[in-house]
Amino acid sequence: MKKLLEVLNKVGLDGFILMIGSMILLAYFLPQPGMIKEPVSLGQIANIGVSFIFLFYGLKLSIEKLKVGLSNWKMHIIVQLTTFLFFPLLVLAFRPFFVKTDLELLWLGIFFLAALPSTVSSSVVMISIAKGNVPAAIFNASISSLIGVVATPLWIGLFIASATGSFDVSDIVLKLVLQVLLPVIIGISLNSRFGNIAKKYKKQLKYFDQAIILTIIYTSFCKSFSEHLFASFSALELAGLAVGMMALFFTVFFCVGLLSKWFGFSNEDRITVLFCGSKKSLVHGTVMSKVLFQHSTITGIVLLPLMLYHALQLIAASVIAQRMARRKEV
Repeated sequence: MKKLLEVLNKVGLDGFILMIGSMILLAYFLPQPGMIKEPVSLGQIANIGVSFIFLFYGLKLSIEKLKVGLSNWKMHIIVQLTTFLFFPLLVLAFRPFFVKTDLELLWLGIFFLAALPSTVSSSVVMISIAKGNVPAAIFNASISSLIGVVATPLWIGLFIASATGSFDVSDIVLKLVLQVLLPVIIGISLNSRFGNIAKKYKKQLKYFDQAIILTIIYTSFCKSFSEHLFASFSALELAGLAVGMMALFFTVFFCVGLLSKWFGFSNEDRITVLFCGSKKSLVHGTVMSKVLFQHSTITGIVLLPLMLYHALQLIAASVIAQRMARRKEV
């Protein structure tokens, strides 16, 4: 078993991805626990956990380090424009092919993925392996997460009403402020006092984040399976979705690579732009889905493209990072 996990890690598949698959299977065969509402539901626990995730995230953010990272502004602008403008517009261009079809909900999931911020931990790890600009990666991923609190709801709000039947802007904004923005601000304000503690126990905090994410995935798929929302999708269509997610990753990766060459970035900065600009955050996707699609049974479908993209981006990025590292050693 240990050797199997080592092999899977080499190709970018870690135990957490396997746990995600397990949660989906558990939701399919045993959805009842995810549907119980009394005395306390798993969904309520996840809601509280979301706030703590962003509180701990804020605790780990240092204002001083963010100020230092501002110096390489041209690279940061390219990464953020790719993350929050190019990515959504690319997916938006394919919307006419999905409108008024059985796959329209899957498109919404892909668009939700496209509007998300870049992932923090895996981007930094891959950039470190490929010998890129790690401090710039940390800065970009951190800023991306903060921008995403506003940018993601704005993008997804354009289409959420047609999928869920309603979109109360004031209600969504209030939930985002209370569950996401306020905890981040409190965390940042406490960084100078408790930031070192957060760093010391970052491994434990990572496990906490993963536990909340798995809870959200489980409850989301319990609702979707109970409503038989996946019954209309064939195995071929789901396989096509996986191929599409891989194509999306490489399209963005290739375009970002051309941009970084055009702007004349150094090799280290180019590596940072490539990985930060092409990756999306599963953490932010799952926790923000709790706010944006609360009480909706479509959350499982909306999260499916993100989970596929997350697994595939780790595999692809891991292989690419290792190849880049070997080239530098030659």
